[in-house]
Amino acid sequence: MARPFRDSLSDACAGIAAAIRSERNMRIHLAAGAAACALAAWLGIGPLQWAALTLAISLVLAAELMNTAVERAVDLASGGKLHPLAKVAKDAAAGAVLVCAAASAVIGLLVLGPPLWRLLAV
Repeated sequence: MARPFRDSLSDACAGIAAAIRSERNMRIHLAAGAAACALAAWLGIGPLQWAALTLAISLVLAAELMNTAVERAVDLASGGKLHPLAKVAKDAAAGAVLVCAAASAVIGLLVLGPPLWRLLAV
């Protein structure tokens, strides 16, 4: 029998909260996303730019959550001894976060750069 939706939602929120508490990089990504949103609000960007920015920030946060899940599962399965394949799994998950963060930075520059440049060039 399927669990009630609210239980699944509660578990998901608990996972996000645990990642925020335990992962420095998750807190860094959240702070960067909040700063980007504050700058976007100050610049008054349009709805499509907000959509792109929101998607980019969400992608990074989701990748960081998946990275945390992979790291914890690998640590549990490896019993404290880092097997070469376990290292590859952890490194690949971290690499996925890096790819998402780099793409997010490019999107941030494309979305926020032109209006910021216009404002500062005056």
